[in-house]
Amino acid sequence: MRALRWQDVHLEGEPGLDPLVPPHVELLRSVRAGGDTKTRTSRRAVPLPQRAVDVLRLLWRTRICGHTGMQGCSCLVFVTRNGTPLDAHNVQRDFRKVIDAAGLVGKDWTPRELRQSFVSLLSDAQVPVEVISRLVGHRSTVVTETVYRKQLRPVIHGSEDVLDRIFPRGTGAGA
Repeated sequence: MRALRWQDVHLEGEPGLDPLVPPHVELLRSVRAGGDTKTRTSRRAVPLPQRAVDVLRLLWRTRICGHTGMQGCSCLVFVTRNGTPLDAHNVQRDFRKVIDAAGLVGKDWTPRELRQSFVSLLSDAQVPVEVISRLVGHRSTVVTETVYRKQLRPVIHGSEDVLDRIFPRGTGAGA
């Protein structure tokens, strides 16, 4: 997100935007050497919830960019107070402040855990792992499932009907 430019932010109500296309950001570049994303699948459009749309609109109104519309603006969305590009240290420091303000210990957390939480929460909400993998830019579901997805609650639903067929009532001890 440090490389996100306003021209890649697409919110509802923008002139020329298809009304059937939901608000989204296009992740097309990164802060890696050469500006390219890590993999081809890392280049993707990510839908935005209304809360993010509202915050991005407010952020756009408070920035002095010199452009009349987002689509023509190649300025970075997220910058320091001085308007310079964020580096990893800036992000880590500000992230820790937010964590401390939430009553947790900031030095015990990293921004990467937001990605794991996102994946885990979507998984817990029954979003198919294939959809989650595309959203986070993974080539396959393997990394999503083995590295990022953490089980939020015990898996106790979904197999009881199969178990009842395997172990029908009236058989075995105590029947």
